[in-house]
Order: sequence, then C-alpha cells, then structure tokens
Amino acid sequence: MRIGMIGLGRMGANMVRRLLKGGHECVAYDRKPATVAALAAEGAHGANSLAELVRVLPPPRAVWIMVPAAIVDPVIGELRPLLTKGDVLIDGGNSNYRDDIRRADELKAAGIRYLDVGTSGGVLGLEQGFCLMIGGEPDAVALLEPALATLAPGGRMPAAARGEAASGAAPGRAASAAAAALGYLHCGPPGAGHFVKMIHNGIEYGLMAAYAEGLNVLAHADAGLSAAAADAETAPLANPRFFQYRLDLAAITEVWRHGSIISSRLLDLTAEALARDEKLTAFGGRVSDSGEGRWTLEAAIETGVPAPVLSAALYSRFESRGQAEFANKVLSAMRLAFGGHAEKSA
Repeated sequence: MRIGMIGLGRMGANMVRRLLKGGHECVAYDRKPATVAALAAEGAHGANSLAELVRVLPPPRAVWIMVPAAIVDPVIGELRPLLTKGDVLIDGGNSNYRDDIRRADELKAAGIRYLDVGTSGGVLGLEQGFCLMIGGEPDAVALLEPALATLAPGGRMPAAARGEAASGAAPGRAASAAAAALGYLHCGPPGAGHFVKMIHNGIEYGLMAAYAEGLNVLAHADAGLSAAAADAETAPLANPRFFQYRLDLAAITEVWRHGSIISSRLLDLTAEALARDEKLTAFGGRVSDSGEGRWTLEAAIETGVPAPVLSAALYSRFESRGQAEFANKVLSAMRLAFGGHAEKSA
C-alpha cells in the first residue's frame, strides 16, 4: 500500500525504511529538507509540503503522523482541510489518550477516520520491528493492516487472514491473538491504543528504576573497604566485613542475560552500556519523563488503583533533575535548628 509519513525523526525515519523493505510505497515529509532527501535517496517519495504529500496519495489516503505530542494538533490543523472523506489519519507518537478521543470525534464530523497507535521499539525497530498498540474503528484498522503488520516484529499478517485483511474485508482480525503474537493489536476504540502504550511506558519506568537501584547497591558493595567517617553525623557501617566486594557490573549484567528470570531487552541495553563504560562517565544522571508516567498515575488515581512502584519510579526521575534540592535544604535547616547538626560537605 502507499502511506504518507510526517515526521522523520529517530523512529519515523526507520518506520519508513521498514515499510519500504516490506514492499510498501512511502511518501515522506519533514520540516528538515535534508532528512526528506536522505529517505528519498533510499526509495521514498520525498514531499516538500503537507499539501504535496496529500496530493500524491491515492484515496482513501493513509497519513501517519510521527511527531512530538505537543505539535500533533497543529499538524492535524494543517492537514484537515487537505483530507477528504474516508481518509485515515494515524498518530503514532505518545499523545495523551484523552486527546485521541477528542480528535477522533472532531475528525469524524468531516468523515476522516483516526487511529491512535502506541509504538514501541525505539531505534531497534528497523531490524526487530515495532510493537503496535492500536485504537480506533475496525474498518480503518483493516485498511491499514498491511502496513501495520509490516512494521510489527512478525513482518506479516496472520496467515489465515492475509488475503481478507489485505483487501480491507477483515475488520476485527487485528484484534485477534494471532495478530498480537506477531506484534500488533487492535486494543479497542479511539484512545485505547495510546492508553495501553501509556501503561506500557509507566511499567517501563518501574522496570528501569528497579534495574538502576539494584545495580546501585552492587556498585556500593565495596563500602567496607573504605575508611568510614567517625562522627555524630554519620551512621556507622555495622560490619564492614560484609561489604568488601569489588564487583564487575558489566559481567554481572551480561550473565543475567543468559537464563536469568530478570532477563529483558532493557537488561540487554544496560549490559551493552556497561560493557562500553562501567562507570557510565558520559551520563550526568538527569532522567527526563515525556508524560506517559504522569498520565499513568493520573489514571491510577482516578480509578482508585494502587501503583506505588510506578509512582516511586516517576518521583525518582523528578529527583534526578534537582527537583528535590529545596526540600533537602529544608531538611538540613530543620536538623540544624533542632539539634545543631551542621550540614556535611559532599
């Protein structure tokens, strides 16, 4: 099929490449002409404007938006007068699912169909495929299924559904266990795809924090080999003999990758980073959050579902960016006031 891709960043460009490798035609647009030219050299049709992108797509058009959540609405605003009834607009970024519900309603009035597709896979997606979590109406999903299946890790539609889905005659197939086993799933009506991706990312925060905290304990397992301060401001190490291990974190994360119950793609990436530099000297430890963790907790609060691990993981990211600095100063001020405890230098 022919599909338009708007936004050729780290994931958007690789999605175009994977679609091209799968035999699809791609019309690619980005605000950076050099990025468009690079993909045109690889076989995509480079568009110089949104109007050109829409013009060269045959109706019903499929236009995939892969841009930051903050600019999805402005892009849709530019596209809407260019699209016609029956076209499908896909947001594959990390939008808030509540925005998807609103957009689907607004576009439906013009006869334009809308899909929200939570996309996971990062820079590895080109070779390994992208996990796709889809929200929207079944007929629009069926129209896009050939491209969705190509992007997914399986690289194909379920064998029994291949002919029907390719002709757009199999709405509902993408909601099957067979499609899920290939790496894509129609999760439900508008917003469902990004809701599932939101929770996916909330879980990701927790998993990352667990690895980071555990490795930090291992990194300090040599505490008993250093002379500890002996003063009223420092809790003594009860038995230094129990903490005299200089551990090879790169080797430990590598051995965990083989047969361990905590093996995962996140662990693979961590092991690779530690193999390059066990001290991770290139990193300052400032951890960003792009919104999904916050939205996950909002959903948990509104539905009364406890999520203490995900909450702690999000707050640790805030702390990494210095957001706890003033609170820590307040603690020091109180200790000085009630006990005369002078703040120790770092």
